[in-house]
Amino acid sequence: MTTSEHLLGPLPAAAYTTDANGRITYFNDAAAELWGHTPEIGKDEWCGSWRLRTADGEPLAHSDCPMALALREGRAIRGAEAIAERPDGTLVPFLAFPAPLRDASGNVTGAINLLIDISVQKQAEVQTMRLASIVESSDDAIISKNLCGIIESWNASATRLFGYSADEAIGKHIMMLIPADRRDEEDLIIGKVRKGERVDHFDTIRRRKDGREVAISLTVSPVRSPSGKVIGASKIARDVTERKESENRIRMLMREVNHRVKNQFAVILSMIRETGKHTTTIAEFEKQIRNRIMALSRSQDLLVDGDWRGANLADLVDNQIRPFAAEHRVKISGEPIILSTVAVQNLGMAFHELATNSAKHGALSSPGGTVEVGWTTSGRFRLTWKESNGPTVEKASRAGFGKIVLERIAPLALSGVGHLNFEPNGITWTLDAPVDLIRNAAP
Repeated sequence: MTTSEHLLGPLPAAAYTTDANGRITYFNDAAAELWGHTPEIGKDEWCGSWRLRTADGEPLAHSDCPMALALREGRAIRGAEAIAERPDGTLVPFLAFPAPLRDASGNVTGAINLLIDISVQKQAEVQTMRLASIVESSDDAIISKNLCGIIESWNASATRLFGYSADEAIGKHIMMLIPADRRDEEDLIIGKVRKGERVDHFDTIRRRKDGREVAISLTVSPVRSPSGKVIGASKIARDVTERKESENRIRMLMREVNHRVKNQFAVILSMIRETGKHTTTIAEFEKQIRNRIMALSRSQDLLVDGDWRGANLADLVDNQIRPFAAEHRVKISGEPIILSTVAVQNLGMAFHELATNSAKHGALSSPGGTVEVGWTTSGRFRLTWKESNGPTVEKASRAGFGKIVLERIAPLALSGVGHLNFEPNGITWTLDAPVDLIRNAAP
């Protein structure tokens, strides 16, 4: 056994030697395994690899490899990086440590090279870079800290969310983000992390650099050392301001819906009570109640379509008259106005009662009859419903539910005054009310 075989053969690292001209004189099993190729002793030069590449992946001639450089310049090279390409196409990154061998006179007689396979390290680097890229490009703020609460990493989204740059945040205590009334949360979170537990989707409040508070959802995971010991925590913070605002709007809407439903129940109960007073048969009662509730429903549809911000008056008139008359028999005039929800409900009832009566006894009951609805909003709100060319009208002998709606319920709800006139040519109804109670005040 030669000295090289005795010294280099047992090594787990790839090692080989050359003569002064670069011809390979020995290689161990680890070298052949790294190369994936068995070079020919005394013939192959500089390196036993099938092919070589630079660290950047470019082709590298054997005569330019680290071993060749060490022999030409007569000096040792420490940790030169290159890539061995095996015959099967596998690429093996390695670090080379070539050094010249000299005789007693100092003349170069050959060289020895040690090759360290760094495939695992390179894969770890790629994985680390990939994870770093994911963290940096994440829309969520991602922060790491040690168990003492000192911030150790801070991505771009953390800067956008909290206002601090990475330079301003790293090295500072995480408490700079926590409002005074929520300091106890950090102790609870760290307590769970120390036990290796994860905190999922914890909704809380944090403080920005400018002092404003921001609603976030926090997920905290333990960070472990290679031995498995918990050494810190990774925090992912997501801005949930829009979600919280949406939840608040939904809660407000539900309260508003609850209020409106109760109002609708009150209106319907009133309809049932008053209708019962003025009908003589169950069939008549059922028909009138159904029609009035349907009219109320049509008004509600307009409010829903307008996101509960009100409804256009012209749309409301058309909505309530449409079931009873063709478009050419109804004339609507007046400047555009968006009604308040109270006005939609009460004017909707009034128009339904007027249209129902007109279709039964008034202008809309005869082929040539017409209805004109007009209004003005200068100073006060003044509306007129005027029927023409219908049958001769006689004043009602008793006050039915419709008359009560037109002269009492609708006007009083709008702090106004309503007049119902029975003229020979047709009914005229007028309403005078404060415009502020008619018009929707919302922006």
